Amino acid sequence: MAKEELKIGEISKPRFEFRSFGRCFCDAAKRMARLSVPVPEKVWERHSSETYIVSRTNDVNNTKIRNGKMDIKTYVQTVDGLEQWNPLMKGEFPIAATVLRDEVFPAFKVDGMPELTKETYTLEEFLAMIDAHPDLQAVSVEKIRYGYMVNDTICETGDVYINGALVKTINSESTEVEDIKKTLADLGLEGVENINYLQAIKRVIGMINKPLAN
Repeated sequence: MAKEELKIGEISKPRFEFRSFGRCFCDAAKRMARLSVPVPEKVWERHSSETYIVSRTNDVNNTKIRNGKMDIKTYVQTVDGLEQWNPLMKGEFPIAATVLRDEVFPAFKVDGMPELTKETYTLEEFLAMIDAHPDLQAVSVEKIRYGYMVNDTICETGDVYINGALVKTINSESTEVEDIKKTLADLGLEGVENINYLQAIKRVIGMINKPLAN
């Protein structure tokens, strides 16, 4: 069966991903830039401001809010150290109380559902619920991402500000596990810890007592 042709900046079927976070991936980033085929100008440099909702009791559902829209992805499997995540739900604020009750809060896997007395809730009202819950925390994440494509895998390096703390990230993702593994070998990233955004944020804010990759 022919491989799906990936196009950077466009949606494909669920991908496998390697990503890591740390202080510096300078050598790998230089190799990524040199090995990359030309990519569309729209992905040369991208900026975004997002809010991640992290839960002390959940590592399998990744919730973020960007431009007033909520996106929850759920962990599916790990193959050869590479994680696959699928969309779980998408929502937009104002958001219905039924969606919060039946989909959003169950994804956090916490005890203590907030009392929902209205039919819909604004983003500000939702974030107030998060702040009031002892096992949930809203985290500001600002991203500056630089896109590449190596070995038919969608790649990026980036500067990520987690509640203002700067960390570096590097990644390779594809529907094809072997293409990512070749890319990691070509970039000198074999053996570097694969850390998803959820884990990285928890480490930076102290919810998980573990350092980043470097």
